[in-house]
Amino acid sequence: MNHNTPLSPRPLHHLPHGLRRVMTVAQLRSHGVPAAETTDRCRPGGPWQQLLPGVVLLHPGPPVSDERLHAVLLYAARERGTGVPAQPGADEAPAPAYADAMITGLAALTLHGFASAPPLPSLDTIDVLVPRLRRLRSTGCARIVRAPSLPAPEQVTGLPVAPVPRALADAVAELEDAGTVHRLLTEAVRGGHCEPTAVVRELTQARLLSRPHVVDAVDSLLAEGRAIAEDRLYRMVREYGLPDPLWNVELRLPGGPCLGGLDAYWPEQAVAVELDVRAPRPQDDERWSEYVRKREHLERLGITVVHITPRKLRDAMEQQAAVVRTALMASDDREPAAYVVVLPR
Repeated sequence: MNHNTPLSPRPLHHLPHGLRRVMTVAQLRSHGVPAAETTDRCRPGGPWQQLLPGVVLLHPGPPVSDERLHAVLLYAARERGTGVPAQPGADEAPAPAYADAMITGLAALTLHGFASAPPLPSLDTIDVLVPRLRRLRSTGCARIVRAPSLPAPEQVTGLPVAPVPRALADAVAELEDAGTVHRLLTEAVRGGHCEPTAVVRELTQARLLSRPHVVDAVDSLLAEGRAIAEDRLYRMVREYGLPDPLWNVELRLPGGPCLGGLDAYWPEQAVAVELDVRAPRPQDDERWSEYVRKREHLERLGITVVHITPRKLRDAMEQQAAVVRTALMASDDREPAAYVVVLPR
């Protein structure tokens, strides 16, 4: 058989370079390569090789990382026709739509730019997220991860990749080393990839908070998230010209009980800011009730409480500064607040 015979009716050289190197048997068939010829070319010593069931690497030798990623997605994706739109005459055809499949776990974190995630060539397997009811098995370099519903993928280097919180949960599910888990969770927040609450939500849904080393890492994560949120709050006051408040204080009624701690307080205007850094864990319903009770008590005393989430501070700092400024300006129109004692927290 002459392996150099041009393929018809849709020759492979019309495809983008990356797709010419990894294709499914169905895609090859649509480009004029019958299954028997594909099988022949994949024999030992042949020019091609079967990388995964139904997925062919169109050259001899080991695959590079990009080829492994495409191969895993081609293996797991729900086939839609050939999955490779051919555009003769175009320099670059669009990437295929990998239906119902996306890279997750450590490989996804590496693609998202995590310094603490291992380089792609060092990963023996690549996690790929698919719907729970798909009939697929883990094999070769593809490890199948199932979910009741898939998140919206993010496009990274042209590939569908799970959002960071979901990728973290899938990675942590396979990790036993406490140090690695701690480094990944810390980088997620410190590197600005996502908020702690989103990470904890995914870990909770994955039922990973029963593992002691994960719980310890989450506690550190929440402390890290609070420190970052506090720093943003300081920046907001400074950059948007708000008057300096008293930072991290506790209020008490004279000779009475503690009214609770606050992140910032303007005593002359009786305006307080409280960072809402709750994470979605089982005990949070009770914690939220405490938030509500404290807020209602303070407002009955004439103190305005502004709740700000870390995400709003990150994404809409100017808007949050306007909310606080409005509360400060409105103090002249309110009845004087009750006298309270302010103590350092």
